[in-house]
Amino acid sequence: MEQATRNKLMGVSVATLATALYKRGLRSQVIQGVHPVRAKGRNMVGPAFTLRYMPAREDRNQLAEFRNPEHPQRVAIETCPEGHVLVMDSRKDARAASAGDILITRLMMRGAAGVVTDGGFRDAATIGDLDIGAYHSRPSSPTNLTLNEAIAINEPIGCGDAPVFPGDIIVGDDDCVIVIPAHLADEIADEAVEMTAYEDFVVDQVKAGATIIGLYPRTKDEHLATFEEWRKANGR
Repeated sequence: MEQATRNKLMGVSVATLATALYKRGLRSQVIQGVHPVRAKGRNMVGPAFTLRYMPAREDRNQLAEFRNPEHPQRVAIETCPEGHVLVMDSRKDARAASAGDILITRLMMRGAAGVVTDGGFRDAATIGDLDIGAYHSRPSSPTNLTLNEAIAINEPIGCGDAPVFPGDIIVGDDDCVIVIPAHLADEIADEAVEMTAYEDFVVDQVKAGATIIGLYPRTKDEHLATFEEWRKANGR
């Protein structure tokens, strides 16, 4: 991902991105049922690096598995590239944790941009204090071995009903998370910046007493000149 694209995506909302994708017929790119462990006041942006869980089989998932240096969960933490977002398909099941604070701390120290699971995190309060974007369904204490087995790294997954391919661009804000197909990232970022400028203009107009009819969405050309004046005045 180009740094310019990353910078643009840092300043737009998931809601705006969802609308831009919807214009292109993509309706299911928001990861459902996840929210920030703690709001950071800034976006999480980075290419997806994925980990897939499957239902655990008891003879394969004893605590001793964590001693295995090739355990996929551990390997994913140690190989997620800098600037990427680790996205975990945890089967939308938060009864067992996808990871805990030690692993997410290691992910942070390795320079990851963030982490997302459609399951839960253990030690969620501690994870919320870390300087990394982290999104889950809810706190969960049992180890993932009780229900899930980490089985595959960096292959296509489903996370919260959204399709995620390795390298897709993940954006999370203080509300939720969206997946942008990699080949669309540059044009979606450009469009979202323009949409955001107009939406900010609309908010100012509404606060000043304007009606939304004809303004949002813009169906009256008279608002275009006012918008251009606003952009010049606000450096947008």
